[in-house]
Amino acid sequence: MRTKMNRNWKRLLIVSLMGLGVNAQAATLLVGSYTDGASKGLYRYAFDTDTGRIEPQPLQVIEVDSPSWLVLSEDHKQLFTVNETRAGHVSSYAVGSDGELEPLGQVPSLGDEPTHASLSQDERYLFVANYAVAPDPGGSLVVIAVDRDGKLGKVQQQLRHAPSQVNAERQRGGHVHSVVRSPDGSHLYASDLGADKVFIYRYDGASSDQPLTPATPASVTLPPGSGPRHLLFDAKGRHAYLTLEMSAEVVMFDVRQVELIERQRLPLTDSADPAAKAAAGLHLSDDGRFLYVSNRGTANQIVVYAVDPEDGHLTLVQRRSVEGDHPREFALDPSGKFLLVANQKSNQIVVMNRDPRSGRLGDTVQTLAQDAPSDLKLFE
Repeated sequence: MRTKMNRNWKRLLIVSLMGLGVNAQAATLLVGSYTDGASKGLYRYAFDTDTGRIEPQPLQVIEVDSPSWLVLSEDHKQLFTVNETRAGHVSSYAVGSDGELEPLGQVPSLGDEPTHASLSQDERYLFVANYAVAPDPGGSLVVIAVDRDGKLGKVQQQLRHAPSQVNAERQRGGHVHSVVRSPDGSHLYASDLGADKVFIYRYDGASSDQPLTPATPASVTLPPGSGPRHLLFDAKGRHAYLTLEMSAEVVMFDVRQVELIERQRLPLTDSADPAAKAAAGLHLSDDGRFLYVSNRGTANQIVVYAVDPEDGHLTLVQRRSVEGDHPREFALDPSGKFLLVANQKSNQIVVMNRDPRSGRLGDTVQTLAQDAPSDLKLFE
């Protein structure tokens, strides 16, 4: 792993902020990407939360293989990335007070194509989803120890799931696509696209041999061939939302203790064409009033829903073109006034205006050339 830093980044930041105005508010934008083409790997930019513009010159570039998913510690002092390659790895970094990244190390994920990760609430372990395109041995969920300084240890535990085999091409093996902890940190939810299930595990941070054990119930079953991808809890843990990648739907659940009880399932597109169905990321606004979901394929949209404050049900507000191809991930900025989209296949980051009152996405503020962006993380 090689680090290539812009030695003049401090000067560039000062100059850029002066150009943006005296009252410019700089946030840090981290961009993970796929390195099959021209991308170097991990990028750090300055983002102005007043204007919604990304300073085009990156402040730092770290050359590392396909850091496709980024995880920040709660205090933003540590960063973890999966390296989505045939033989997967996970990397960690120290984050300076100015946002500068310092590599701490890299360890194997003991699986192929890791796509997602999350930290346990006590930050003792990193949970990693090895998607694994090949059905044999298929995907897995692994648990990696993390020390206080953010350095990664060995894999403590590896878990696999039986596939549904409904789709002969994509579900011959298990494909763990995301691993998300419950808001109280007591459980982990692993969405397995190949199994058509979300698996539920009890977390015990005091156990070094088996931090994860099956919960009761041990899973929730989704429609055959739907392909669960990403799960998201609301702030109070009363409701959860899940994207079904292959059927391009979003599911709303009530959360009863650890159980997920389906209450609503909505299509992301009106099209019956399978090519328009490729659901991906989802995020709630900070106030919990709106849910945003990306759909790739030929649709290439961000779908906006209003969230009922009482029962969590969703009402369609808007379908907005991402003005690019394959919105793998996106992020709301800290001010709540902008939404940034990582259009992987059209090699761009698109910044859109957002109305915090209506939730609607407005005009495009900026389109920044960036090769194969896959994930975005913003912090101040």
